[in-house]
This record gives sequence, structure tokens and C-alpha cells, in this order.
Amino acid sequence: MKKKLKLGLFGFGCVGQGLYHVLHETHGVKAEIKKICVKNQSKSRPIADSFFTYKKEDILNDADIDVVVELIDDANAAFEIVKTSLEHGKAVVTANKKMLAEHLEEIYELQKKHNRPVLYEGSVCGSIPVLRNLEEYYDNDLLQSIEGIFNGSTNYILTKVFEERKNYDEALKQAQELGFAESDPSLDVKAFDPKYKLTIAILHTFGVFVKPEDVINIGIDKIAEVDLKYARENGYTIKLIAQARKIGDKVYGFVAPQYIEATNPLASVRNEYNAVQLEGAFAEKQLFVGKGAGSYPTGSAVLSDISALTYDYSYEYKKISQERQVFFSNDALVEAVVSFKGEDIVTSKEFEKFEGGYRGNGYQFLRGTVKLEKLREWSANPEVSVILTTTSKITPLQPVDKKALSFA
Repeated sequence: MKKKLKLGLFGFGCVGQGLYHVLHETHGVKAEIKKICVKNQSKSRPIADSFFTYKKEDILNDADIDVVVELIDDANAAFEIVKTSLEHGKAVVTANKKMLAEHLEEIYELQKKHNRPVLYEGSVCGSIPVLRNLEEYYDNDLLQSIEGIFNGSTNYILTKVFEERKNYDEALKQAQELGFAESDPSLDVKAFDPKYKLTIAILHTFGVFVKPEDVINIGIDKIAEVDLKYARENGYTIKLIAQARKIGDKVYGFVAPQYIEATNPLASVRNEYNAVQLEGAFAEKQLFVGKGAGSYPTGSAVLSDISALTYDYSYEYKKISQERQVFFSNDALVEAVVSFKGEDIVTSKEFEKFEGGYRGNGYQFLRGTVKLEKLREWSANPEVSVILTTTSKITPLQPVDKKALSFA
């Protein structure tokens, strides 16, 4: 039965204000914000001062508050808020993908120990209802892969670069002015943000806990003008793609830029929009598209979690119990194009299968099949740009154990 909840909110930035507005615009969610904890006492805010406190204990120790909504940008402090809230018998809603990715297994155990839920739909792809669909709609489908555009900031930048011929710095500045990218954009453009989201999605897709440091992330910050020229000449665009695939008893996942053909549905996903494509044995391919950046899209996802708590909803993590033992691995091959200035920064001998290369405009281009760990090594070099080919697929280094296949 639906019940009215009292909320304690940590943080009143972009997402917090978005939540406040969508909560007061809708009439279907029975919840009210009792107290908001913020850090900066001198900052002017658009609602009454009586809502605010500067002591976390005013929320954590308030027996009248049912749900703690955590929306701050400090991952370590956020985890302590989540942990303490559960210990005090409060449900939690959060959108902090870095905190979640770094503490997923511990948060899973804390939920079981204290019998209180943690919901975090807003942490993965903004307004797209990914996690609840994975938990409910796809609970019995044999999912084979999840991939897509998991970061609205980089997608906005790449859209402006291709459609308006802006240079990278101009597009980044515009994304920052619109609030899609932070003043320090490294989490986005170096692909840490989509890596955290992929780490969370892998758990709900395949039932596997993955440490974020094990997931390779290659950003868009080293894409050169010659890479853009190559894409335009061949009728491609470039997207930052997060992807994970289950093959046998292994799950392979990483984030990297990829050349995308115009016929690929991801090519038409523009600006701050995200896209998630799921492939299952029964439902086959399905594509979800929605805004992934901005206060209202994420605020609406947080509100959906609050609404779910009025019905005592919690994640069941069904894939953990359904799947036989599955492991995360980087022992796989992909196909990539590597570009760089100068001589012998990368050589053809470093590819598992070298398919060719050429020189132009002072750059070298090399194409071939390469180990994922080699991509990690190359991407650490500030002089090297790595972009997957349009036909790149994850291929295990070791033969697949047919007995471990969940669908044949």
C-alpha cells in the first residue's frame, strides 16, 4: 500500500534542485522533504532557510525521516552517509555513480544485513529506466550484452564537433556553460563517468561484482583532427561507447571511442542524450534513448526511486542467484585504429593481427586486432589516440567452454 514518506536530502546542487522542482510539480508521489543538509552556509538558495541544516546528524538521527536522499559529489562522504543511514534503519536513494561503483558489493551486503533498500536509478544514464528494467523486465531473459552511450557530456561535445564543426575546446566550453560538464571535465572526457555506470550496469545485467579499476576506460580527450577527418571521409561519426558482453562464463567490459556508421542507431543519438542497447536470447535487441545530463532528467530518475519506496520496492539482484559462477575478464581482443605523431610510438608488431596503416598530415595510422590490455597501455600515452573500428567485436583470448554457455 502506498505510504507518505519524509525525506532527508544531502546536497542541493544541480540534481538536488531538479528533484525539489519535479517533486513539487507532480501529484502522484507521496513524499515531502523535511530537511536538506548542505555544506556552504553563505550560499544563496531559492527556497526557505528553514529547510536547511549544516549538521548531518539532524537528518541521520531524525526518527521521523524515512528516506535519505544522497546527492553530493564527494564519493567517500557519500558512502558514509549511505552506510550510517542503513544502520539507522533508513532507506536510501542515491545518484552517486562513483561511490556506488567503488562500494557496490559492500552496499549489497549492508542492505541484506539491515533489511533496508538502496535505490540508484539516477546513477546510470539519467532519465532512462535502465536498472529497474534489468531487475524486472529482463529478470528471466538470458542477456548477452549491454552497450551504448552512457555519458551525456561527451556525446554533446562530439555532436557539436561533427555537426557544427566546432573544435574540441569550444564544444567542451559550451557543455560546461550549459551544466552538462563540470569545471573539471576529466571524469567525463577521460571516460571515468561511463566506466562507473558500466560497473553498476554489469551487476544488474550479469550478476557480477566488478572493481572499477579493472574496467578499461579510454576517453575522447586525445581524438585528433585527423581522426575526425578520417571519420568524415568515410561517412562515420565517433561515439564514446560503454559495452559489456557475456561469453561463456566470462563477462568482458570496457569504455572506448568507436567509429560508428550512419546506419547504426547510436549514430542518431545527439547532444546530451544517452542510449542503452540490450541484447537477449529471447527479446533480442532493444534500444532505450533519453536525456543523460541535466538537473531534471536525473532528478526525475531520483523521484522514480522515491516513488518506488512508497510501495516498499527494493532491488532483488536476481542475476546474482540465477547465474552460475561468472567472472569478469579483460582477456579479449578488439579491432582498433591507432593514430599518433612521430615514429614508432606504436609498431605493427604490437598487434595480434596487423591489417595495415598509412601516413598523412604528419600522423601515422595503424589498424588491426589487439588485446584489451594493450589498449590500456597505449591509451596511457598522451600522444596516442585509440578508436575502435565500426566492426569491432569482443573476442575471447581463450576458447569458450561450451558447458558454460547459458544459451546455445
